[in-house]
Amino acid sequence: MSEILVIAEQRRGELRPITLELVGAAQAARRDAADTVSVALIADDPQRLVPAASVAGVDRVITVKVDARDFDPDVFEATVAALIESRKPGLVLLAHSIDSFGYAAALAARNGYGFATDVFRFAYDAGALVATRGGYGQKVNVEVDFPGKSVVVLALRGNVFKPPESSASPEVVSFTPPAVPSRSRSREFIEVTSADDVDMAAAEFILAIGRGIGEETNVARFRELAGAIGATLGCSRPIADAGWLPKSRQIGQSGKTASACKLYVAMGISGAIQHLAGMKHVSTIVAVNSDPGASIFTIAKFGVVADIFEIADALSTHFE
Repeated sequence: MSEILVIAEQRRGELRPITLELVGAAQAARRDAADTVSVALIADDPQRLVPAASVAGVDRVITVKVDARDFDPDVFEATVAALIESRKPGLVLLAHSIDSFGYAAALAARNGYGFATDVFRFAYDAGALVATRGGYGQKVNVEVDFPGKSVVVLALRGNVFKPPESSASPEVVSFTPPAVPSRSRSREFIEVTSADDVDMAAAEFILAIGRGIGEETNVARFRELAGAIGATLGCSRPIADAGWLPKSRQIGQSGKTASACKLYVAMGISGAIQHLAGMKHVSTIVAVNSDPGASIFTIAKFGVVADIFEIADALSTHFE
């Protein structure tokens, strides 16, 4: 029997959605029925988070009361190290996030754990864990293994793993963390806001544009089309990198995953592997491209070899 330990993330007393995605990933990591999944809630009032963490696939919730109300890297590093020492999990899952940037690498280095960040896929091959992450600016996929490591810590990319949808009643236990002097003090919490507050991961119908639109002036044309047909406007990386649309609208490995999307219309997108990784959960993909050899057609349910502007005009006329 082996334990998979999930380190929860919370903000101001509320569980962050990435935690449930980690639980979904942990369920898929079970190798036999005896493996268990535990979720550690590290907070000043962890009991408050128990109901949100009690979802299908969780066998045990571990409440860890600490003095820090907001995230503290020193507290998390020492607490997670103590949890691992006490519970001896073979696999530890945490979010690839601004929080984990502050402590995960130090945790792994100090204790000799196997470690990989920005992981979007992992599996066991002949009993050995292999994690896949992007490399060289997301231009290639890199497989990482961990020979000789009894504990492996993986920081998982958000909006990739499907969270469980039903609730459960897991065992709830407590853990007393070590006393840790913090080198920092939180003075104020400021919520970051953006003028473009779209949540691409929650969009059910996406119209995505790629470099095939040619010029920035054409973005407005497709924005209007998206509004007319009731879609959320998304884009591939070249469009976001050029600043034609905000990064929040980018679909792909280095952007968002269309995890809730049911219909995805790709206009002028060639289908680079990095972009395809953001569409893995979509059941119906419609691709429009003038190049019949575009990679996007290999995964599209429906393909249209045509000029994207002609198709856009036809759709706009139909929905007038």
